[in-house]
Amino acid sequence: MTIRLTLLCAAAPAEREVRFADSPPDEGALRHARATAAHLSAPGLRLCAPSLRCRRTVEAFGWEAVAVEPALRDMEMGRWLGRTPEEIATADPAGFAAWLGDPSAAPHRGESVAEVCGRVAAWLDGLPSDAGRVVAVVEQAVARAAVVHALAAPPGSFWRVDVPPLGAVRLTGRVGRWNLRLDGAVAGPPSEGDEGG
Repeated sequence: MTIRLTLLCAAAPAEREVRFADSPPDEGALRHARATAAHLSAPGLRLCAPSLRCRRTVEAFGWEAVAVEPALRDMEMGRWLGRTPEEIATADPAGFAAWLGDPSAAPHRGESVAEVCGRVAAWLDGLPSDAGRVVAVVEQAVARAAVVHALAAPPGSFWRVDVPPLGAVRLTGRVGRWNLRLDGAVAGPPSEGDEGG
């Protein structure tokens, strides 16, 4: 049986200061989440990461009977928790550069990118083959790690995956083999500068 998994990134304000913290979405982000809920298909199993941001997004969707899944938690930021990337880059430029450049580096004494990728891969591959349709509200790091695993990409490619707030990553799989599913149609012609080259 094929597992159809949708990972939805938690709601976040469109313009906000990036900070390594579990900041709840503001009212504008929650309004956007409520509008998005109307376009979500009815899934079988509903899951949620344990963060306040993810739980508030689930509330905005109006979902009930959602299981909190600890394996889908955000990257543990250790001593960088609560700080902005700019603050860290100023206070610890070598550590920040190592974290961005080496997937096994954890200068913040939290989780490395490789550890997050391993945790998410283990969760994905541990889903029962009869899980059917599953949807989970997660943090961006989890969505990135899932794409890395599905494509069997090196952990360093983690930083090359961008999933915006309320963006969806769709995967299909069976017996530990995952495929990234891209669907939908282009809404209009490419904007200037998007023609490729």
